[in-house]
Amino acid sequence: MRHVRLGRTGLRVSQVCLGTMTFGVQCDEAASRAILDRAAAAGITFLDTADVYPLGGTAETVGRTEEILGRWLRGRRHGVIVATKGFGATGPNPWDQGLSRKHLLDAIDASLKRLGTDYVDLYQIHHPDPHTPIDETLGALDTIVQSGKARYVGCSNLPAWQTARALGRSEVLGFARFESVQPRYNLLFRQIERDLLPLCEAEGLAVIPYNPLAGGFLSGKHKREGGPTAGTRFTLGTAAKRYQERYWREREFETVEALRALAAEAGVSLAQMAIAWVLANPAITSPIVGASRPEQLDDVAAAAGKTLDGGLKARLDELTAEYRLGDDAR
Repeated sequence: MRHVRLGRTGLRVSQVCLGTMTFGVQCDEAASRAILDRAAAAGITFLDTADVYPLGGTAETVGRTEEILGRWLRGRRHGVIVATKGFGATGPNPWDQGLSRKHLLDAIDASLKRLGTDYVDLYQIHHPDPHTPIDETLGALDTIVQSGKARYVGCSNLPAWQTARALGRSEVLGFARFESVQPRYNLLFRQIERDLLPLCEAEGLAVIPYNPLAGGFLSGKHKREGGPTAGTRFTLGTAAKRYQERYWREREFETVEALRALAAEAGVSLAQMAIAWVLANPAITSPIVGASRPEQLDDVAAAAGKTLDGGLKARLDELTAEYRLGDDAR
């Protein structure tokens, strides 16, 4: 597993990042630890989580993923790079969510306690907050960095214009700036190529995309006639509706079948090809891959060790070109 530079920083991270949002609902603790062990054996040293995980959980499960990860980290902390995120509701009060100074300073302390560490390597805001001035959020993040509770800060799910504005305000105010972005990106969702990725290349931002396999849809395991496969994100609690709205459409099924034929022709699995395509984009730093079983990481390790053939990449780009457009443009 190669290690690559995180944006313009001096930090190097594994070329693939392990996402942990399956830990705690989709996977019990034993399965989660097995996945973490398999990732470590494959050389994946970059781990991403969030204070509201696990995916598909309820208010009662908030924080469970960080707790599971924290127990696994004991005795291993210096051997991995840990990223977490704050924004979502972590308690019953109206101030227990969002990007206010109060919530972010509370949230980082709670995350550190659950993770059993005194710092994270990367602290990210999980979503934009229309109710909090960006200067307040950036000031809180700067305090977190200056206090040593995070080495770097980044953002997730921010559109290009908000990311650009935040970078400008950080520069004006002298605050720690975003060093990374975490957007959704895969063969079936390419909209960020139009604005966010060019911004990241111009500003030296690391890109840590999630959903490189479209929540497992690009593994090819789902069949439209049989409905969503049980135990996957497409049937998982509060996440099911979101994932079905993202990908469970006739057009996406037709594209997957066309992609399946290309993968067979190339002699690789559909999952390997999809991950290799993401990695082939020079703007991408380290895609986040999730797993519900340890063996699912084998395709990831195989993809990271291969260079996607230029001709195949061009065919994939052409086949999925319509996914660069927003739904309103199609």
